[in-house]
Amino acid sequence: MMFNVFMARALYAVTSLGIPDLLSDRPLSCRTLADKTGVRAGSLHQVLRAVASTDVLRTVPSPESGDGEEKGDRNEPAYALTPVGETLCTGHPSGTRDMVLTLQGPIWDALTVLPQRLTTERTGTELALGLPWFDYLRQRPDRGAAFDRMMIAVHGAEPAAVARAYDFSWARHVTDIGGGVGTLLLAVLREHPHLSGVLFDLPEGAEHAREYIQASGMADRCVTESGSFFDTVPPGSDAYLLSHILHNCDEDACVRILRSCAAAMSPHSRLLVVEMVLPAGDEPHPGKVLDLAMVTLTTGRERTAQEYADLLARAGLRLRKVVPTDSAVSVLEAVLETGPIPETGSVPGTGPVPGTA
Repeated sequence: MMFNVFMARALYAVTSLGIPDLLSDRPLSCRTLADKTGVRAGSLHQVLRAVASTDVLRTVPSPESGDGEEKGDRNEPAYALTPVGETLCTGHPSGTRDMVLTLQGPIWDALTVLPQRLTTERTGTELALGLPWFDYLRQRPDRGAAFDRMMIAVHGAEPAAVARAYDFSWARHVTDIGGGVGTLLLAVLREHPHLSGVLFDLPEGAEHAREYIQASGMADRCVTESGSFFDTVPPGSDAYLLSHILHNCDEDACVRILRSCAAAMSPHSRLLVVEMVLPAGDEPHPGKVLDLAMVTLTTGRERTAQEYADLLARAGLRLRKVVPTDSAVSVLEAVLETGPIPETGSVPGTGPVPGTA
């Protein structure tokens, strides 16, 4: 495990130099790649040789170019992309290039100060990059765009999984709070044609969402509203979606957001929190790895179902049930304390949730 860091950094070097794009048309020798990227051929050879052992690149005989570009290189092997390597090219729908550049770029920089992060309330990005994570992404639009593309790729299967797993038959109107461009809300509307929706986000986000919704052909069933979920949330919906928001926040910020949601809810409304739910024990879980990103980049954390129940209770809400999906996330359904009587039962891995036993 410890030595994997070397290969990860080699992959970052190859990707950040644009070598996959250079190889997208035909194989090239190390010397030609070094000339095109402005690096030392001898050092690049060591990196490419290592990366070629991981099924990202493969060595092939150097082609006869006919244009002199490979002159003097015909006894040198050339490097070609494998199908895996093709995912590192600009614009590939997998988002792998954006993932490598983000995880091994600014997130790596923040991870290098993790020991210091554990001694202070300042985040790793504040220590390493000088700004909180989301402020940094706004200051660096190129990296912000790469992060957004990575998130869409990473969470690509989640919206449809949530829409299939949760029974929306009781609802007529849904509001997605902090819904980004609207991928989750639109998936819910597609799966449940009887629903209409509101996407609520900051003004800039709502504007981007409006364009995305128009392009999706769902503008007749979905509108946008702008504002801050720390202050107020649009009233009048049956269901309120809150997806991948709370894990970015500390407890006090979570309670502020949840109280805004509670203030907008009617006695029959339900709040649907979409997050990874950690098991209470020591078993492996992808959320425990993601939690390392949370402690590095934000003041937030991944949480168990009981921890979410405790946060909800502080905001006057009660966790009613946890609905698993066929993705990494679950749907935590909450109601007002004065709302419908919760189902009796326990939240998996936590014991009884307060008020349900």
